[in-house]
Amino acid sequence: MHHLILALTVTPSPDPTGTLRPGLSEDQVTPGTWGFVLTAFIVILTTFLIVDMVRRIRRVRYRAQVEEARLAAEADNADGGSESAVEASSSTDENGDGGPRTR
Repeated sequence: MHHLILALTVTPSPDPTGTLRPGLSEDQVTPGTWGFVLTAFIVILTTFLIVDMVRRIRRVRYRAQVEEARLAAEADNADGGSESAVEASSSTDENGDGGPRTR
C-alpha cells in the first residue's frame, strides 16, 4: 500500500505548461456556449423539480395530520358512549373507500 502512495506522489504531471497537443484547437476541448446553455437548463429544471417535490410532500404530510386529528376527534366522541358516532366512524361513504365524498 505504501508503494502505491509513493508511486502516485512521485509520478510527474504530463505537461505542466498547459499547452494543447498539436492538431487540437480550444473549441475542440471546451463545451462552448451550447454546453453552458444545456447545463444551465438542466440545473434550472432540477431546481424546479425539487421545489415541486417538496411542495407535494408537504401537502401529503398536512393531509395526514388533518386525517389523524379527525380520527382522534372521532375516537374521543366514540369514547363518550355515543352509539351513532361509532357507526359513523366505521361506515364508508358512497364510494366505498371511507374517504371524502366526491361525485
